[in-house]
Amino acid sequence: MAAIANKKFRVLIVDDSTFMRKVLETIFNSDDQLQVIGHAKDGREAVALAESLKPDVITMDINMPHLDGLQATAEIMTSNPRPIVIVSSESREGAASTLKALELGAIEFVAKPSSGIDLDMQSVREDLLRKVRMAAKVRVVRTASRLATAVQNSTGAPKTASLPPIASRPVTGSGLDQRFPVVVLAASTGGPATIMRLAPGFTRNFPAAVILVQHMPASFTTQYAAQLAEFTSIRVKEAEPNESLQPGTLYICPGGHHLRLTPTGRIHLDASSGRINGYLPSIDATMESVAAFAGAMSIGAILTGMGNDGAIGAKAIKAAGGLVLAQDEATCVIFGMPAEAIKTGAVDQVLGIDDIYPAIEKRVVGICRPTPVGAR
Repeated sequence: MAAIANKKFRVLIVDDSTFMRKVLETIFNSDDQLQVIGHAKDGREAVALAESLKPDVITMDINMPHLDGLQATAEIMTSNPRPIVIVSSESREGAASTLKALELGAIEFVAKPSSGIDLDMQSVREDLLRKVRMAAKVRVVRTASRLATAVQNSTGAPKTASLPPIASRPVTGSGLDQRFPVVVLAASTGGPATIMRLAPGFTRNFPAAVILVQHMPASFTTQYAAQLAEFTSIRVKEAEPNESLQPGTLYICPGGHHLRLTPTGRIHLDASSGRINGYLPSIDATMESVAAFAGAMSIGAILTGMGNDGAIGAKAIKAAGGLVLAQDEATCVIFGMPAEAIKTGAVDQVLGIDDIYPAIEKRVVGICRPTPVGAR
């Protein structure tokens, strides 16, 4: 929803604490862009008020009676999508519940201070206001109901149509004569839910290495790798220093590090360089090193996110003869990163999220099963 002059974004607060609802209302109503229009004391009320009040943004606690914040997020994002910011003590230390909320389609999260008193909440005031204002401007994307059910109930990976096995060349090492396709998935805001749509396509015999660079705090990526592994049959792990990149594995860049490939295909993690062009981890840094290592066998997919990280990397992959894909505006939570990559002229295809894995697979199959000489 676009902001216009003198118009305030309408906020629905969901929290089982009367005191906390009052603290949040005071914070939001002190901002000239926000106006609280309703309160809900549990997830059941949240679902009903999201439908009747149609707020521009919802702040959602997680631990609540009757219907918790995860269940409420799942229902809202499948039946009546609204931008949701998780505001919960559960958001500290990479909590699994916060990651599940993001996978269900929540836009952002803010951790309540440990005591939750008014004075402590003021310490997160600016971060909270910034994220709520940002989320209110997002055009949310409906979450697939089967995915929401699977995440909500933690019953394991949602099943996708099985793909025929891909015959791959045996890879015994990462030397210069053992090149194989390398895929970089690049995401920021809205990424966890988007990756949950994309990841189930990858299989354990996928003859390419996959690197996921998701802008995410350092305390979350270990848990993120564990949760993502439940939804795809490809091996999923948090990347480790100096390990050799291998096909059939999805590596998650650890938060707080830049991930680069060495010329021999080993993973180099850098936590000392600080932000690169404002980003940590830097998608550009990963893509540039992948382009140098894999050349024409490199594939980059720029997914939902704010900012321009990945635009420089897309140019590097394109210049190396690789394939560059960008998620389309219709399926992005935020079209910033794909739009900036498209502007460079390096993007080969702009696709909806459900078309990105098939495009990656087609390219990988083409590399691993080269067309015989003389064939058409």
